[in-house]
Amino acid sequence: MTNNQLLLEAIALKKCVTLVYNNVPMKLAPHVLYSKHSAVFTDAVILEKHGVARRDKKLGAFHLSGLNDLQLTDQPFDIDAAFEPAAEKYAGVTLFMVSADAG
Repeated sequence: MTNNQLLLEAIALKKCVTLVYNNVPMKLAPHVLYSKHSAVFTDAVILEKHGVARRDKKLGAFHLSGLNDLQLTDQPFDIDAAFEPAAEKYAGVTLFMVSADAG
């Protein structure tokens, strides 16, 4: 399964993923997949870095080409209040977005 397919599944099912990004192991809650400058990105809440839970969970943008060892987990996530689905940055470039009705 490609990273794109795995992220689509994670977003659709509202399941967390584990991965390595810039040599840092992380657990993310991916909320949206979108294109920017002919590249694909995901905006996701960082839940863990280096195996340690983050107290200050925040939404980050991740270039898909930098994602390594991507794995789907069974851990569900809730849509984060910081995620703005109507944000201008997603207008016309969204490939897939988490739905309040999903999972």
